[in-house]
Amino acid sequence: MSTATSDTGQGAGTGRPAGSAAAVDSAAAADQNAGAAAGVPRFRSDAAADRVMRRLLGVDGLDPSASTGAHRAFRTSVLVSAVRCLITYLLIPILVPLLSLSGWVAAPIGIVLCVIAVVNGVVSVRRFWVADHPRRWVYTGFMAVVFVILGVAMVSELHRMGVM
Repeated sequence: MSTATSDTGQGAGTGRPAGSAAAVDSAAAADQNAGAAAGVPRFRSDAAADRVMRRLLGVDGLDPSASTGAHRAFRTSVLVSAVRCLITYLLIPILVPLLSLSGWVAAPIGIVLCVIAVVNGVVSVRRFWVADHPRRWVYTGFMAVVFVILGVAMVSELHRMGVM
């Protein structure tokens, strides 16, 4: 007969109170194992950082078929960023002086392109997490760097407009 029973308030064989973290963790692991046995897909990792990112991105469930959409969103995001860079750093510096346009034309275009790039980036990061892609953390880190660069570009454009 086991000494850890529900009558004594002990967790199942842990020797700790039933409400302790170890008992809760083992209960969660048992729930996950039961879900996997029932054919319910599980996330690759249930680490704290993974749970925080899923909560931040609003990822409720797993959709393995979203991987294709994640790659498509990634390509779109990178393409929009590339077009933004071409327009901001190549076309505008050449066309603005040639067409005698002032900076008030360049800044709004840059801001709109930055916003589009950020929205596409967030969508693609979310899709990587919904698909539980094995490289989701690498891509999230890459997009964090892209977001910093876009933030600097946005501040530069706002400064050009005289807002800041």
